[in-house]
Amino acid sequence: MSRDNSGGTTMLAFLVGALTGAAVALLFAPAPGEDTRDYIGRRARDSREKAKDALDQGRDFYQRQRENLTTAVERGREAFQQARERGDQQA
Repeated sequence: MSRDNSGGTTMLAFLVGALTGAAVALLFAPAPGEDTRDYIGRRARDSREKAKDALDQGRDFYQRQRENLTTAVERGREAFQQARERGDQQA
């Protein structure tokens, strides 16, 4: 069974590209070096926090979907067992 994680991979590639582009733009901007380094540091911390939040949301979503699937499988097994028992009683 293949896993479809292209959405997460695409989002990660987009974020890395955006951060890289922003860093390069800042390095070539006409601001003093110390100001630029401070700005890059702040943005890196902000980005790290946003990435952590996104990861937490992804984990929560995964866990909810896993629970939903487990519940559905259990209900399917119960329904199968009940149908099987009814069939045995009728025979």
